[in-house]
Amino acid sequence: MKVLALDTSTSAVQAALVVVDGAAFDAELFLTAFRREVDPRGHVEKLGPFIEACLADAGWTAKDVDAVVSGVGPGPFTGLRVGMVTAAAFADGAGVPVYGVCSLDGIGGNTRGRALVATDARRKEVYWAVYEDGLREGEPQVGKPAELPETGADYAIGEGAAKYAAELAVPAEAEAVYPDLVKLVELAAPRLLSGAPSEQLTPLYLRRPDAQPASGK
Repeated sequence: MKVLALDTSTSAVQAALVVVDGAAFDAELFLTAFRREVDPRGHVEKLGPFIEACLADAGWTAKDVDAVVSGVGPGPFTGLRVGMVTAAAFADGAGVPVYGVCSLDGIGGNTRGRALVATDARRKEVYWAVYEDGLREGEPQVGKPAELPETGADYAIGEGAAKYAAELAVPAEAEAVYPDLVKLVELAAPRLLSGAPSEQLTPLYLRRPDAQPASGK
């Protein structure tokens, strides 16, 4: 199965083509093409060309794609919406299913031990969740780095963790880490390979958009 994976929940614009081979809970995944650029304002202009570049690298056309997987956040409103709308539109145009995966799981799913995953939520806040050996505990949340509750985490990882390392109560990895698109596809694999119905992508915004329409007078 050939899968297009997208994530724009962070400042990184990401697209990948992944081949999924095998049974639903014992699948092998192969990264065929990949594009990433860290540009907080570049989601709109870069994502489409990244998809085209990945297809060209793999020698595929849109008709070769069997399914689409999209990170659904949490993430800032504008950037997150770009990826999800693009994923839904591509799937609709190609006549293939689309599936959503929590973007934090694309980081936390690769961790070991007890980890705090934190991405940049802007407004001096982070989107965060705690993972135990790669499995998330509870739902993603948003808050100020210095005011997060006691998590028992051994370390913190993610773009938000790197940015606000001095404010977190646990040691943070210095290098920014972004959602792993292959991991997102892996987490969606049971749905992909079982032929589950296409999903209505639901964004995890966790708060209202930064930009609000002006109220009438």
